[in-house]
Amino acid sequence: MANTKSALKNIRKNRTNYLRNRSISSKLKTLDKAFIASVEAGDKKVAIQSANSLISALDKANKSNLVHANKVARKKSRCASLLASL
Repeated sequence: MANTKSALKNIRKNRTNYLRNRSISSKLKTLDKAFIASVEAGDKKVAIQSANSLISALDKANKSNLVHANKVARKKSRCASLLASL
């Protein structure tokens, strides 16, 4: 167990940040699955909307260093190529 006030505060902060990061990661996975489903269904209008929301969420996650920049670039590139194939 922590011995100092600052250590206790760090435990609280780490838990809060952990929960926030988990929710953002889960949201990214959900948006990615929704985009893939819309592409497989062949619905271009829905695919464009889901791609925009996915790319926006990826950029926000990249800004806070939650997701690596190269992973974001790779996902965005694949989104664009899948949209172009429709």
